Amino acid sequence: MGDRDGREAIGRRVQRLRAERGMTQRQLAEPAYTPAYISTLEAGRVRPSDEALRHLAERLGVGYEELATGRPARLATDLRLRLTEAQRTLATEGAERAAGQYAELLAEAEAYELPEERAAALLGLGECAVETGELVTGRNYFERAEQCLADAGAPLPARVPALRGRALAHYLAGELRYAVYLLESTLDELNRGGLHDPDALLMLYASAIGPYMDMGAHARAAQAAELALSLAPSAGDPALVARMHRSVARTLLAEGRLAEADASLAKAAELYRTLQLRTELANCHWMRGYVCAQNGELRRAEAEMREALGMLSVTRAALYSSQVAVELADVLHRRGKSQEAAELLHGVLDDLSSERGAVHSAGAHRLLGIIAEDARDTEVAEEHYVRALSLLERAGAAGDLADLCRLLGDLLRRTGRVEAALDAYRTGLGHRTAPGTTTLGPAPAQPPL
Repeated sequence: MGDRDGREAIGRRVQRLRAERGMTQRQLAEPAYTPAYISTLEAGRVRPSDEALRHLAERLGVGYEELATGRPARLATDLRLRLTEAQRTLATEGAERAAGQYAELLAEAEAYELPEERAAALLGLGECAVETGELVTGRNYFERAEQCLADAGAPLPARVPALRGRALAHYLAGELRYAVYLLESTLDELNRGGLHDPDALLMLYASAIGPYMDMGAHARAAQAAELALSLAPSAGDPALVARMHRSVARTLLAEGRLAEADASLAKAAELYRTLQLRTELANCHWMRGYVCAQNGELRRAEAEMREALGMLSVTRAALYSSQVAVELADVLHRRGKSQEAAELLHGVLDDLSSERGAVHSAGAHRLLGIIAEDARDTEVAEEHYVRALSLLERAGAAGDLADLCRLLGDLLRRTGRVEAALDAYRTGLGHRTAPGTTTLGPAPAQPPL
């Protein structure tokens, strides 16, 4: 707001409040100022000093900030309390209702020019959009939140939740390499700049584990997990610590440390249960089911994943629900329930695409291909494998690509197309020899621990 606009706004505010209280200009001015000064001020021809504003605020019975800015007393505090309530709604009642709360809060924060509260509302709207699978919308909200904080001069650690949100939206859209770039470049800037904020670092390291694993960069995922675990005792946000335990479980699982993975998930589940964060707790059941499936405990894996799917359906987290359904279908297939698995996969494919959950969309096509092969329908199986291959190549999921090339190569060989099979095997070997760590560039600088 320009200086003239500011003077005129304060003048109108003083005049309105004085009239509401039935005061004359002399009564308002005494004993420190003159009626002529009040008249000049109300006409917007002079900007009052801080000392004058405090005098006028005391005489009018309002707060200094309210008189200076027009914001009602305790507005910022009230908005922050309601932002916390919207966050709780998102965690326990679902994204649609929370989005309505965040939208109201955003309008108020913009009306009263409160940048921190505006950024928090934008961040909440971004999280709601990601939960409902609107990844482009979510990414736009995160970008606006980040820009809002940057314009307000917020330091990098304060901008990390928005940066992490952008990376998550790209990751879920199948843009693994760009998601890793965002996370690693932010980590590098924090650590090289001496900005060792435990919550910010923990959020970034925990968020990097998923894309690292999907890209086949297991060594880097393990390193991120170790750093996250070492930061956990210093983190002040229990929900963040719980999220970290859930992410770390994936790395422990890849290393064959099943008991430790299960213990890590148990810690996360207990924290989320305490905090009543339904979506995150559902994700813990999901990951626990994944651990059980890898350990051959298929009955328990099915129960855990059905529990996760039910909880996510209550919160209407469409994208996460679809991802869990793909992994549940894999367990059902392994238990001999292939027909039920196929029906579940066909039911969720409409919610997944190359832009929304590319890796899990590929997983759905891969499993449908295996089911078709079991039924001796090689033509349909090949179609699904080729669709999956296209999705994984776009996402850069090296480990999954190698496995899929083996499946496709075996199918082509069995149907007599030896040269095509050899091409598929060669492609798979190329991805197997490039696990990810060799193509990501140097690892980001590490924090002093």
